[in-house]
Amino acid sequence: MVDTSPDPASLPAAVRWTRSAAVGSLLALIVLGLAWELWLAPLRPGGSWWALKVLPLTIPLAGLLKNRMYTYRWVSLLVWLYFAEGVTRATSDPSSLSAALAVGQVVLCVVLFAACAAHVRWRLANARAATPGAPPAPAPQIRA
Repeated sequence: MVDTSPDPASLPAAVRWTRSAAVGSLLALIVLGLAWELWLAPLRPGGSWWALKVLPLTIPLAGLLKNRMYTYRWVSLLVWLYFAEGVTRATSDPSSLSAALAVGQVVLCVVLFAACAAHVRWRLANARAATPGAPPAPAPQIRA
């Protein structure tokens, strides 16, 4: 299989920024999940097996670092599972520390989703603009 992902240095600054935001927020979600379930506010004293919830987040890390468009697309869907968990635990955990960590997880999920969505949109727009003879991108419609 041939790697068709572009060199990150050749991408516009906005696209590089979204890549950095996506990778950074994904890494932060991994660290937060591990720290939360092992040390800061585990479900059981001494840590819990819930720390394994971060394993699915490690899978897309290589794809994001390699700038694979498909990875950005499916991560924007995967992140909603962690968003739902964060909202649930923010509103139901009795510990104020656990609830605060859950709010942090929700914020990181929103950042990750926004970065992935913007990355995909801007990469597609740049690819369309770079293709000679391609029809222009439709103007965004704003509905009141």
